[in-house]
Amino acid sequence: MKKIYIAGCGGMLGEAFYKIFKETYTLKCTDIDVNDDWLSYLDFRDYKKYKKDVLDFKSDYLFHLGAYTDLEYCERNVEDTYNTNTISVENAVYIANELNIPILYISTAGIFDGAKKVYDDWDLPNPLGHYARSKYAGELFVKDNANTYLICRAGWMMGAGPKKDKKFIQKIMKQLKEGKKELFIVNDKEGTPTYTHDFAKNVKVLIEEKYWGLYNLVCNGETSRLEVAKEIVNILEISGSIRINEVNSAYFSKEYFAERPPSEMLLNRKLNLRGLNVMRDWKITLKEYLNTYYQNYL
Repeated sequence: MKKIYIAGCGGMLGEAFYKIFKETYTLKCTDIDVNDDWLSYLDFRDYKKYKKDVLDFKSDYLFHLGAYTDLEYCERNVEDTYNTNTISVENAVYIANELNIPILYISTAGIFDGAKKVYDDWDLPNPLGHYARSKYAGELFVKDNANTYLICRAGWMMGAGPKKDKKFIQKIMKQLKEGKKELFIVNDKEGTPTYTHDFAKNVKVLIEEKYWGLYNLVCNGETSRLEVAKEIVNILEISGSIRINEVNSAYFSKEYFAERPPSEMLLNRKLNLRGLNVMRDWKITLKEYLNTYYQNYL
C-alpha cells in the first residue's frame, strides 16, 4: 500500500482522514496533541524534525492539515499564527519537493471578504484578518512553489463530535446539553457547511484520479448560521421547547471581535465541471453527523 504522512492530524478533520484512508493506505498520523492511539507526536513548526519524520517514513504523499482556526486567538497571537499557519506550510512544501511527492494543503472559505454572496474556485481572495491572511499566504506559497499539489478550500467544518469539534455545531450542542432553552444566533452570516467525512472522501477521489490543483470543497447548498441552528433543533425534534432568538454579529462583538466576512459561501464549480463532486447536501450530512456522533449526548 502507498504511504501517506498526515501532519496536524489530531483535530476534527484529521479524524475523518484517518477513518477514510486507513483501509487502503499506510498512514503515519502526527500532531502536537496526541489524543488518539493512532497518533504520534510531531510539531510541524520544527522544520528539521518534520523533515526527518517524513523522510524516515518514505511517504508517497504529504497531507498538511493542521492550523490555528480560532480567529480571536490568531488576532491576539500574530507571530504564533503565521509560524503555525504559514511558515509550517512552507516547511511542508520543501519536504514534499525534496521527496518529489504531492502535497495536500487545506485552505478555507474565510480567505474571501464576503463582498460577493457566492465564490467559485477562480474568485480572487481578499483576506480580512490574520487567520485568513495566514491561510491565504500558505495557499499562495503552495501554488507558487510545490512541484505537485492539491489545495482544497473547506467551508464551515463539522465533524468528530464533542471530543474534537470546536466549531459552531458543537457550541450549539453544548448549550443544549447544559439545558439552555434559548439560543442566540446571528442572522447576518452566510456560508457552506462541510462535513469532514465527505471532504476526506472527495480528497481521496481527487488524489486517486490525479486531478491536482485548487478546488473548492464544501457540502452542497447555501445556508446561514441561523438556518443551521434551526435545522439542528428540527433534527433533534426539540423545536417546540427551544426558542431561537435572531441577533446580529454585534451581539457577540466582545467574545468574537475578529472581523468575519458576511458571506463565506463556496461553489464547487471545478468539481462539478469535472464530474467529481461527491459532496452531499449539507442538511443530509448534518443529520448524519448528529445521529452518528451525538447519540445519547443530550
